[in-house]
Amino acid sequence: MNILVTGGAGYIGSVIVEALLRQGHQVSVLDDLTKGHRAAVTALARLFDVPLDDRESVRRVLAGEGVQAVIHMAASSLVGESMQQAGKYFRNNVINSVNLVEAMLATGIKWLVFSSTAAVYGEPERMPITEDFPLAPTNVYGESKLAFERMLPWFDRVHGLKWVALRYFNAAGATERLGEDHDPESHLIPNVLQVPLGKRAHVSLFGTDYPTPDGTCIRDYIHVADLAEGHILALDALGRGAVKSGAYNLGSGTGYSNREVIEAARRVTGHPIPVVEEPRRPGDPAVLVASSQRMQGELGWVPRHPGIEDIVASAWRWHQRNPQGYEA
Repeated sequence: MNILVTGGAGYIGSVIVEALLRQGHQVSVLDDLTKGHRAAVTALARLFDVPLDDRESVRRVLAGEGVQAVIHMAASSLVGESMQQAGKYFRNNVINSVNLVEAMLATGIKWLVFSSTAAVYGEPERMPITEDFPLAPTNVYGESKLAFERMLPWFDRVHGLKWVALRYFNAAGATERLGEDHDPESHLIPNVLQVPLGKRAHVSLFGTDYPTPDGTCIRDYIHVADLAEGHILALDALGRGAVKSGAYNLGSGTGYSNREVIEAARRVTGHPIPVVEEPRRPGDPAVLVASSQRMQGELGWVPRHPGIEDIVASAWRWHQRNPQGYEA
């Protein structure tokens, strides 16, 4: 297929692009490079530096490239920032997503895989989380993703847009060529690894009084390569008409606390990694762990890197090779 990946110069998007190319697809990337990295986009994919709020330019790219399907990754995704800049998150994650869909419909494209988030569930009362749990975000980021998710069934009913929304849990790890390089970096694993790299003196632990066994947040970590595989399976199923439009969880099904992640990093790197305890960040749920049974049963997806030590080790290898990230 001929596929466009928005946000394809970003952490997860770039891994998806390479996975699509390996399977023989033709891939274009639409990314305004405010967060993405030009160096993360392989020369085999065409990169268009176009913002999603430029609807006419987006339409021209879709038409000019003969795109048949879209994987929509572009978004603002920092929970803490979303609680300070709500307008930015609703513009980028809702309004710009509508711009994209309207450009798709104007050019006859009817297949969409949407990057959603586990943040749409808020703080569920029990675990693991299944797709039929109540949707009650506790932060603006989750609410902005859910707002667009709620629109998708109407685009399907009115215009025949077929879609899959993939609700990510915590993406982590790296491939041989591609890894995590954000500025600022907000994710735990790369921040922890910056200590043995000599880029920071300690790692901050935000919140140690959560109702969890060791007082720190528990998250379900999914290797970025497994996440990419989930997108390809979803797109393939849409193309074959093998699934109805709907949402699927993507997670490993296992939760690790922040302290457990830090301990795994200590074992992998051999560094003591000092910790400084900080207050909770607003909007952070205590526990988020997925049930991916629906994804596995209906789409045949199987996480191949479920252990936290494997995930941390892959990230550590990438950061050792690329201590300055993509700047080098």
